[in-house]
Parts: sequence; C-alpha cells; structure tokens
Amino acid sequence: MPPFNPFTIHKMSKLLDCITIESAPNPTAAIIWMHGLGASGDDFAAIVPELDLTGCPAIRFVFPHAPVMPVTLNGGYVMPAWYDIFGTELGAGAVRREDAAGIAKSQQDIEALIANEVSRGIHPSKIVLAGFSQGCAIALHTGLRHPVKLAGIMALSGYLPLANTVAAERSAANASTPIYMAHGMQDPVVVLSRAEASRDVLAGLGYNVQWHTYPMPHSVHPREIADISAFLKVVLG
Repeated sequence: MPPFNPFTIHKMSKLLDCITIESAPNPTAAIIWMHGLGASGDDFAAIVPELDLTGCPAIRFVFPHAPVMPVTLNGGYVMPAWYDIFGTELGAGAVRREDAAGIAKSQQDIEALIANEVSRGIHPSKIVLAGFSQGCAIALHTGLRHPVKLAGIMALSGYLPLANTVAAERSAANASTPIYMAHGMQDPVVVLSRAEASRDVLAGLGYNVQWHTYPMPHSVHPREIADISAFLKVVLG
C-alpha cells in the first residue's frame, strides 16, 4: 500500500464553509467539531471560551457547516445534515436502514478538513475530531477509519453509525486513540441505550472509551464542559 498522502483527499473535495476560532496565535493543534442535524457551525463556537485549556498548546477550533439536503425523517424538509436519516436509526432495538453513501460523503468532507489542517502545519497526532448527535456519528465514523493516528475523538450525545462495518474498515493507526463519549440520561432524540450499544461495540473492539453520562436531555451539561476540558488537556497537553 502506498504511504498516506493527506493532500490527495483535500484536492478531491471542496472544503466546507467553517467558523474558525484560535485560542492563541500560531496554533499547533486543531479540533474539528461537527454540529447536529439542522444546526450550524455556530452551535458549538460559543463553548470555546468556557473551556479550561490551561496547559494546552494554541488550538485552532474548526466548526464546519454541514451541507443542506432533504431529510426523510423530517418529511423531506431541506436542512443542514451530514447524511439522511430515514427514521429508524435512533431508537433501541429497531431495524436500522442507514445512509451509507451520505455518511461516506461526509467522511470525505471531514478528511479534507483534516488534510487542510495538516497542510497548515498541524500534525495529525495533534488533531481531535469532535461532534454532537449526527456530528458525533461522523466524528466516530471518520476518526476510526483515518489512516494516521489522531489525538482523540469526542463523541457527544450520538452513536456509532454503520457499526457492523467498523471491524473490517477501521484503521490500526487509531486503535489506541482515546474516545470521550458523553450522553444525557434523559435524551429523547438519541436514546441512552443506543449510545450504550455503541460504547459496547467500541469497547469490544478494544478501543479506549471514556464513558460519561449526565442528567440532561439532548444537550450539553456544565459538568460535561469541565470533563471535555480535562480530556483535551490529556490528549493535547
């Protein structure tokens, strides 16, 4: 197999529009953070000032905007989405039909953002992929398959998509990459049991999963912000 060239995907895929925030000049680390269904990159930009990044290098936060597309779950309404949702993926015990093509397209888009950060001088081992809800699914899907080791993956209030393909498609480079998983105990959108099943699949494959639950619905908890800060200090500090 030829050596991985991070610029190949970058040239193939037009970069998504993004909001970019730098914690200090000349960043040497990056966090690419995907929003949830129907939201935008603005959704999590406001969290940056709340993070305690003491001891971390200068970080470039990249908040991409998902493309707009019809979403079957919402009656075909056009909205920002990383892939289509047919209406059966999020429950517990349901027969799931997932948008594999849409997930693959978003994986390519996020790979292009990773390659862009590498082209700006940030090593992949200093890049964290993060996401909330649908964005969480894309962070996990992309991070586990990325051919060069990343610093970490933050999986917030979401789930592992296409779970039956991970064992065959995962990259050995990220077999030991830390994964922070957080979920609300009263989440009505992505039920807790779906997230727990995702956690169990990852743990069964030997991944280093740091599992956290919070007394919240489909949202972000103040204690979660503190735990995210602690995670970033470990993987980037």
